Amino acid sequence: MAIPNILVVIPAQDEAMTIGPLLADIRTRYGFDVVVIDDGSKDATAAIARENGAVVLPHLRALGAWKATQTGLRYAYSRSYEGVITMDADGQHLPSEMAALLSKTDSVDVVIGSCISRGSFLRHVAWKSFRVMSGINVKDITSGFRLYNLAALRVLSTKEATMLEFQDLGVLLLLRSLGLSIEEVNVDMDERISGKSRIFNSWFSVSSYMLTTAIVCLTKAIPLRDVRYLKRFY
Repeated sequence: MAIPNILVVIPAQDEAMTIGPLLADIRTRYGFDVVVIDDGSKDATAAIARENGAVVLPHLRALGAWKATQTGLRYAYSRSYEGVITMDADGQHLPSEMAALLSKTDSVDVVIGSCISRGSFLRHVAWKSFRVMSGINVKDITSGFRLYNLAALRVLSTKEATMLEFQDLGVLLLLRSLGLSIEEVNVDMDERISGKSRIFNSWFSVSSYMLTTAIVCLTKAIPLRDVRYLKRFY
């Protein structure tokens, strides 16, 4: 493992059913510090997370997956962590697969856990469309199971990254525009234990998401050349 000081960031909303076993598994396997961002949960998610040793950062109302994730990234950056693993709280992302992410940290800035066998026809149509629109050759482009090194963490803690609506494509476009390297590794994932996908649950949801993504591509795809902006990161 090339990054010695890692924080696991888990955005969670009403995940009382799954958050306890997930945190216990992470603690047993790795002993990593964990922060859970409670994104306006109405159940016992926060209490169970604290009982299992996680730091809990509460949002008084739901702000969405990306803004919850960024709360955790900013927490990590402010406390001098050198890398972050982000993962879902719904049981899809497996702590046992973190080793695959960690195996690539010597060579790239962002590692994406990819499981292309998952998902519906809708998901695969969207993935292909996103690759064409963005030019980013990542097969599982919406996976939130990722490892960000310090360079990526610095970028994603800024106010510019706050304007992104989704953590998947918008984040990757921003990072690519600053010259950071991105690679995916194959991982296994389970079916979600509870809830449903916020994007891939209907053609309407997918269409709305693809429209938003197209706008993001137009605004983020051109490499940034403003020296004053680049100096924020280097």
